[in-house]
Amino acid sequence: MLFPTTIAGSLPKPEWLAEPNTLWAPWKSQGAELARAKRDATLLALKLQEDAGIDLVTEGEQARQHFVHGFLEKVEGIDFAHKVEMGIRKDRYKAMVPQVVAPLQLRGRVHADEARVARTHTTRKLKFTLPGPMTIIDTIADKYYGDRVKMAFAFAELLNEEAKALEADGVDMIQFDEPAFNVYMDEVRDWGIKALERAAEGLTCGTAVHICYGYGIKANTDWKETLGSEWRQYEETFPAIDKSAIQQVAIECRNSKVPIELLGLLPGKIVQAGVIDVASDVVETAEDVVQVIEAVAKFVPKSNIIATTNCGMAPMRRDIAEAKLMALGAGASLARQRLA
Repeated sequence: MLFPTTIAGSLPKPEWLAEPNTLWAPWKSQGAELARAKRDATLLALKLQEDAGIDLVTEGEQARQHFVHGFLEKVEGIDFAHKVEMGIRKDRYKAMVPQVVAPLQLRGRVHADEARVARTHTTRKLKFTLPGPMTIIDTIADKYYGDRVKMAFAFAELLNEEAKALEADGVDMIQFDEPAFNVYMDEVRDWGIKALERAAEGLTCGTAVHICYGYGIKANTDWKETLGSEWRQYEETFPAIDKSAIQQVAIECRNSKVPIELLGLLPGKIVQAGVIDVASDVVETAEDVVQVIEAVAKFVPKSNIIATTNCGMAPMRRDIAEAKLMALGAGASLARQRLA
């Protein structure tokens, strides 16, 4: 089937699970009640995607407060009690972050519960997202390793351990989220891709890397205003990514200033093309989705195109996110009719 659909990963959390329309949203309950609420929200996320015609579904990241720190919470060697302020993405914005204070190792499984709940309750192919090693070290303070690269590879080993376990849980694709890849271009070439490949080493399920200009939050939208009329950061990293072992690349295309022809630098990859803008509350039409797919198809073989969202939808209003899901499914269906 041409133009299968997926989402970047996250969906908004229901109001009864966490504070709405907010990143790092506080949970509304705790203990066993919170565990049940996370499970219920995961089932709801799956149902919404299935109803919208999404082919490769996710658990919506409903059990994670943040896409990076949801992983870090199960890692020994991290001090969450004494957070420090740190600049994120080359000081694009500040955040209070935990500190690495000892050798890193997993305290057992990280995402077993949500992966198994999702696998049990959908027959569709299942994608699970993990933060990439470069993005992790850009979101945590180092008080132990004294070397960004050494710490990144330490995290890559832990990610690989969890990714293999997720594959054993029945996950069909592991996607590593690396927004830091469009900030530290030299480091991507020097060691970032190697660290990413270490995280994916030995996997036999599908693999993808999601690279983007970030959620639709003010810090990101303000930064985008400084980037000029064309965003060409990917021109430096796509050739190196194309040579990597990662099979798919997820990239924003809808309302993006990334020149669409840069996708031609990924001839060896399947492209998850973002056809839904998560930085706008305007709901796309099916026609809008078809237009983006048509533009992508000028530079990527149709058989290598997956339709997706530009980024996660965690901070969005639920009604808007759900309408955008429906537009994604309807648009991909219309594109199959027109472009087959």
